[in-house]
Amino acid sequence: MLNAGTLRRFVAIRGLFAVLALAVVASGCRTPEFFKQYEYEEDIYLSLDGSATIYVNASLASLVALRGVSLDLSPAARFDRNQIAALYESPGVRVVRVSSSRQHGRRFVYVRLEVSDIRKLPSDPMFSWATIRFDRMGSLYRFREDLGKSADKPVGDVGWTGRELVGFRLHLPSKIVYHNAGQGNLLRGNILVWDQSLADRLEGVPLEMEARMEPTSILYYTLWLFIGSVAAAFAVLGGIIWWVVKRSRDRLADPAASGESPRQGTNPGA
Repeated sequence: MLNAGTLRRFVAIRGLFAVLALAVVASGCRTPEFFKQYEYEEDIYLSLDGSATIYVNASLASLVALRGVSLDLSPAARFDRNQIAALYESPGVRVVRVSSSRQHGRRFVYVRLEVSDIRKLPSDPMFSWATIRFDRMGSLYRFREDLGKSADKPVGDVGWTGRELVGFRLHLPSKIVYHNAGQGNLLRGNILVWDQSLADRLEGVPLEMEARMEPTSILYYTLWLFIGSVAAAFAVLGGIIWWVVKRSRDRLADPAASGESPRQGTNPGA
């Protein structure tokens, strides 16, 4: 039989799974990110001036297979940060940081890039599979990226099971008014997600990503909201001070209004 402690732990675990299941349902049945196995990921943090910060998280095997670079995939191979940085360095693209880890028995790299003009990113060999447009469309800004063929370079048996994904996330600076990421792929208001199977990306199945946004940044709105809130707070405080001062003056001017009897002069003959 189960003792009381074991039973309580069992009930707690059941409750945790129930809460997790409800969260998945509430999010439109979208599979949580931590349940997915991404082999290659790009996160683009775009600014309205066209500059961007890009994070690439990928296995060395996916970089070889998708981009056709030459890297040692041996589990015992020494990791060379400078070699990875050299793959991405190009005019207008600056490598800020390179780090690595091991997952699923494979080496993964994490690269942070600063890009001066997102429209020129495809001139970098590591992003040459993309065609990127960032321009004005009427009163809106439009971003569009079309991914074409990959290198589809053989890498042998690296432990892939067929469940691996590639993911592309676009973090936009202003309110999104249109996107083609699909229902449930707009996260926290201004983050769009496009997923594709690694197999499809290797075969070069086209991936089209488009978003249109307002020309005023969320930071601008937030700043004016903060200024408005501070101004409203000062206005309320000023109103309270004015009311207190006015109330005090009224009492001094008319003692009867405060409920006090006028002070009578002293009668010497009393």
